[in-house]
Amino acid sequence: MKTVLVAGGAGFIGSHLCDVLIEQGHKVFCVDNFATGHTNHIVHLMKNKHFKLIKHDVTKPFEIKGQLDEIYHLASRASPIDYQKFPTSTALANSIGTYNLVKLALKKNATLLFASTSEAYGEPREHPQKESYWGNVNPVGIRSCYDESKRFGEALLMAYHREMHADIKIVRIFNTYGPRLRPGDGRVISNFIRQALLGEPITIYGDGKQTRSFCYVSDMVRGLMMMMESDYIGPKNLGNPKEFTILQLANLIKNITGSKSELVFKKLPEDDPTKRQPDISSARDLLGWKPDIELEEGLKSTIEWFKILPLINY
Repeated sequence: MKTVLVAGGAGFIGSHLCDVLIEQGHKVFCVDNFATGHTNHIVHLMKNKHFKLIKHDVTKPFEIKGQLDEIYHLASRASPIDYQKFPTSTALANSIGTYNLVKLALKKNATLLFASTSEAYGEPREHPQKESYWGNVNPVGIRSCYDESKRFGEALLMAYHREMHADIKIVRIFNTYGPRLRPGDGRVISNFIRQALLGEPITIYGDGKQTRSFCYVSDMVRGLMMMMESDYIGPKNLGNPKEFTILQLANLIKNITGSKSELVFKKLPEDDPTKRQPDISSARDLLGWKPDIELEEGLKSTIEWFKILPLINY
């Protein structure tokens, strides 16, 4: 049995990670300030003797008694609506929060895995994006609170690794979806599903020709855990390399839901990347990881989960 801390453990990816860790028999500390996490994601774990919820903001120091083997840092707002509404707390979660967690990791002799982002590549001039690509990010733009704080988090951890020999791992997560996405969080899949189920117009920003690559959450969690168990520091891209246009995604969701929603087009937001596709050669060759769930299969599971939600206020 390992003792594992999941920062952001009541969030979308974090709660799925907690599920798998508990299923494998590990002891889990779930740390979350519930800025975007939800008790519904973890309520089924609350009576498990190996699961403990700690309501706390990682930007403030904290202690864990006893042994701690692994730390997953997933504690950050991740949707554009959220981090543009709360830019300061987003930037601090990935900077001060990362600092507090790496200090805890050093104290406990634990391994820290940092969930960075494909947004570290910005509006890419290389396609698909390899880990060796340094990116093209607007450092003062409306998305910089997220993009640049993730880049800083990577730099901070590498500094602690080089100077203090911190045991760290860095992954760059590409678009991930699945059950427990918040309907109103502004991410493209949750937006489209919510609008389709409510019969509202499906809002496409730009001409719909911009591309994304969508990874189902169970594949992502498996990748995170394989990276944690590996001997590699990273960064490693984790995502699905199959690329779809936003227009293709909208029509696929319409077909699955049987929705009659019309498609409406609006201006592309500032600094919104026009293409995003991971090169996962490194994760595939060194970790033995690749995603298994096809987009249509994953969307069907996600849509079924959305159907049981109050889609207006979640």
